[in-house]
Amino acid sequence: MKTSNVLVLILVLLYINASTEWPTHTVCKEDNLEIHYKSCDPQQDFALSIDRCSEIASHTFKIRAAMVLRQSIKELRVKVDLIINGKTVLSYSETLCEPGHSKLIFCGKKKGEHLYYEGPITLGIKEIPQGDYTIRAKLTNEDHALVACADFTVKNYLDY
Repeated sequence: MKTSNVLVLILVLLYINASTEWPTHTVCKEDNLEIHYKSCDPQQDFALSIDRCSEIASHTFKIRAAMVLRQSIKELRVKVDLIINGKTVLSYSETLCEPGHSKLIFCGKKKGEHLYYEGPITLGIKEIPQGDYTIRAKLTNEDHALVACADFTVKNYLDY
């Protein structure tokens, strides 16, 4: 019995090591709007969900996100790129955490701690642009170490 448990564990570890990328997760899929994401951090995946796609266009919507931190975040920067047909057409970056000025409740968390957020977020956009495109979001800390990275695939055929 113990030998079979060890064999199963070895097969699982071999499968994990053979895998070269994280799976694609569905954030939401409704009517004419689909959003999927895949972690672009080779060492870590994370969980993200929203209740309904239709809420995204309403300016503020509720999310749930979770991960275990591989890096401490005294300072946290986000860089977001809009990619169409493999070319970056728009970039945005912002500091989210810095000493004495933090925009997020998890600023100051340490490596190994669990990060869980459930609540509203506001994107600051009035509508989601139509078409098929990728949004890459990359979070780095004060040491320029990768905290999280995701490629979001958006397919929007909604007529506003």
